[in-house]
Amino acid sequence: MSMATSPNLRIHLPSGASLDFSGPALIMAIVNCTGDSFYAPSRALLDAAVEKALAAEIDGASIIDFGGESTRPGSSYVSDQEEIQRVIPAIEAFRKRSALPVSVDTRKAVVARAALDAGADIVNDISALGDDPLMPDLCARRGAAVVLMHKKGVPLTMQEAPLYDDVIAEVGMYLRKAIKRGITAGIAPGNIIVDPGIGFGKRLADNLDLLRRLPRLAEICGKDYPVLVGLSRKSFVGEVTGRQSEERLWGTLAANAAAIMGGAAIIRVHDVREHLDAAKMLYALRPCAQTG
Repeated sequence: MSMATSPNLRIHLPSGASLDFSGPALIMAIVNCTGDSFYAPSRALLDAAVEKALAAEIDGASIIDFGGESTRPGSSYVSDQEEIQRVIPAIEAFRKRSALPVSVDTRKAVVARAALDAGADIVNDISALGDDPLMPDLCARRGAAVVLMHKKGVPLTMQEAPLYDDVIAEVGMYLRKAIKRGITAGIAPGNIIVDPGIGFGKRLADNLDLLRRLPRLAEICGKDYPVLVGLSRKSFVGEVTGRQSEERLWGTLAANAAAIMGGAAIIRVHDVREHLDAAKMLYALRPCAQTG
């Protein structure tokens, strides 16, 4: 059992809060301020998004991840203004009621800037700072933590016959280049989190291989960088289990358990309470744990 890759690492956030990786894997709660995300119960606008975020905090989330643009397979970009109108009021309202770390799921610097102004701490960029040339400098100047994710292609077409010779090597090298891009722009190495991008331009075999070999991926990227895994209720879970998204909790729990055992420090999920229990139990079962 590998467990966390960076057990003593702490990321200090602009708000004064921090992410502490010395205990169980952290739970990032998904709040989709959209009308078209693939898992309907995750969708919430305005007041409903804030209430969903507050409920996730009560359930034990360590981070709330607000997103205003669906990046499911087949989705298209939304405008900057529409994304801002969807997500910023929710972040502002949540921040007035909670000090919990906030992440914004965006690949647009103008949205990230507005979110940071509203109280966000983390920029979760599915393009790994590659889509918007203004993003690296913004994150560096604001001292934001950043999630650098691998994707192959764009969401609209990324699942149209993706192909890898060696998915671990390709994803690892992509993320290493993204890390270098961020550090060159002035982002502190201690503010970087990496994400293999489960389901983003990957076949079933690729997703399973990434989960099986997560420790190797972490070695390629550099073991000082916490690994985030976001696989909650995704289609590959349905391919294995034969279940629709509404029935994929148990398969998701099993896959996330494997991710944590492989070293994931953060898991991004729809179902906070269930995953918090799983993370606590896996932490108690780690090889170095001492029991009375």
